[in-house]
Amino acid sequence: MNATMKKFGYPETLIREYKHWVVLLRPQQATLGALVLVCKDEAGAFSEISLAAFSELKEVTSAIELHLGRCFSYDKINYLMLMMIDKDVHFHVLPRYAESRVFDQIEFEDPGWPGPPDLSRVNSTGAAINQGLQTKLQKAFKEEVF
Repeated sequence: MNATMKKFGYPETLIREYKHWVVLLRPQQATLGALVLVCKDEAGAFSEISLAAFSELKEVTSAIELHLGRCFSYDKINYLMLMMIDKDVHFHVLPRYAESRVFDQIEFEDPGWPGPPDLSRVNSTGAAINQGLQTKLQKAFKEEVF
């Protein structure tokens, strides 16, 4: 486990673990279904991850897009590789929505739409809502269709 995985709650926030990547529920839901995709390789730059991790990234991103689409019907998806504070290779995966969505009676907004995501504003969720999101996504990710 690297520091970035730990910071974003691994293993408690785990959606799916792959050989080289983990998909985590982003504790702060900037948009409905926001995830963090973290590489397990010891790499501080994208170009430093292993060839095997690059190869597996195709499978992982395909699964993310399929399952987020089925679960929440996003309009677009953004992968942000910022790495300004957390040095390990990771992406913030943000499903984007032209209109608000409701999950478990909570309305989720996408305040940056149609521009860049606004990470300074998050949808207010608590442990119960995040657990519901995690459970829904874990179930979806078990249904691999590749």
